[in-house]
Amino acid sequence: MTTREAAIAAASRYFDDGGFRDDLAKRVAVRTSSREEQHQGELLRYLDVLNRTRFEAMGFVVEIHPNGLLERAPFLIARRIEDPVLPTLFCYGHGDTVPGEEGQWNEERDPWTLAVARTSSGERWYGRGTADNKAQHAINMEALRHVIETRGKLGYNVTFLIEMAEEMGSPGLAEFCRENRDMLAADLLIASDGPRFSTDGPDIKLGTRGGLNLRFRLEYREGAHHSGNWGGLLANPAIVLMHALTTLVSRNGEILHPGLKPDNIKNSVRDALASVTVVSGQDDPEINPWWGEPGLSGAEKVFGWNTFEVLSFITGDPEKPQNAVPAFAEAVCQIRFVVDTDPDTFLPLIRKHLEDEGFEGISVEPARMSMLRASRLDPEHPAVAWAAASIEQTTGKPVTVIPNAGGSLPNDIFLNIIGMPTIWVPHSYTGCSQHAPNEHVLPHLMKEGLEMMTGLFWDLGEGFP
Repeated sequence: MTTREAAIAAASRYFDDGGFRDDLAKRVAVRTSSREEQHQGELLRYLDVLNRTRFEAMGFVVEIHPNGLLERAPFLIARRIEDPVLPTLFCYGHGDTVPGEEGQWNEERDPWTLAVARTSSGERWYGRGTADNKAQHAINMEALRHVIETRGKLGYNVTFLIEMAEEMGSPGLAEFCRENRDMLAADLLIASDGPRFSTDGPDIKLGTRGGLNLRFRLEYREGAHHSGNWGGLLANPAIVLMHALTTLVSRNGEILHPGLKPDNIKNSVRDALASVTVVSGQDDPEINPWWGEPGLSGAEKVFGWNTFEVLSFITGDPEKPQNAVPAFAEAVCQIRFVVDTDPDTFLPLIRKHLEDEGFEGISVEPARMSMLRASRLDPEHPAVAWAAASIEQTTGKPVTVIPNAGGSLPNDIFLNIIGMPTIWVPHSYTGCSQHAPNEHVLPHLMKEGLEMMTGLFWDLGEGFP
């Protein structure tokens, strides 16, 4: 049978027979932590062994390109050209992960071994990179395969890019895409990353918030000095830095400087978020309703506004604190921002603000190699309604359209540099523990994701929106 239903049924059997789980286990076993230089060989192996073979079996031509900014993190470009006159789909994924955090996982699990566990809330598959992002781009690859095998063709061309440094802010990706814009040109991006906002039904997102990480450091002197002899005489850099940060963000999480947040939420965004209710799931942390910008709904806070977070704060020796006035204090902070603010103004604005407030000697510098910018596709673009209708046909569930994800991805590069509409269809969920020990996926969401992506990629062969 060469029907949409037959393709989805074949994908479903592949999942039920354990094929997807086995393939995901091979991906998890490759230690692709991009922040750790010792894994350079593993980053290349993930592309050149696992993905090259898979793509070539599907009729793709595969090339691995160097990264001009980060040598250990090359780019894989897989292209299937059925006819140059046909439209082109662009897909994206990242094979790199955050560090494994060995020894910190429950039940002494190895982060690089896929572990199947049954809990009171259902089955889970544990492993570093499962949710972010190996299972998600693997789902999309396998959905394409099942369409090709069922119909004998896609009915369009595909360019699939996999990078290996997203967890570092995608250094080199913007430059690579600018230099190869003609090769990467496409009519539509469909990709998967991040969580659904609810496990009850699918959603699509049209962009992402941006992310800027900043390092604040205040160092007064060399070495710490006995607090009994010098306390009250020597300025404590930790106390001064704490007070400096509280001039930027309140004790309730409200950003205080108007230049670090939007003037307002656009009516179109507010209308789109009106039907979105953010709640804590069974295994999620409890939401603090008093935290963040006053007067906003939970959905508006996480999808429509900026946030300022302190990710770490170090002074003295946290493992062996001494009775001494520390010599330095350092905080790594992050601003998540929507498209309605200009991140290029943040750094000079913060420096001037601290100077005006009388905080001398605090250095503020970027804490990552590059910054992921905010982006958002117009909700009125015809691809949005088309994608929602396709997913609803497959799942029988209503689809929630969210203007942009709360997290950050290099969507700006695809939307604004290469120039294509962007649709993100996440397959994970908010309680997946990505970027933490015990990262996992829910198999029933993986199966549903595989089915609805097979339907989406089938429908594209009937005509691009």
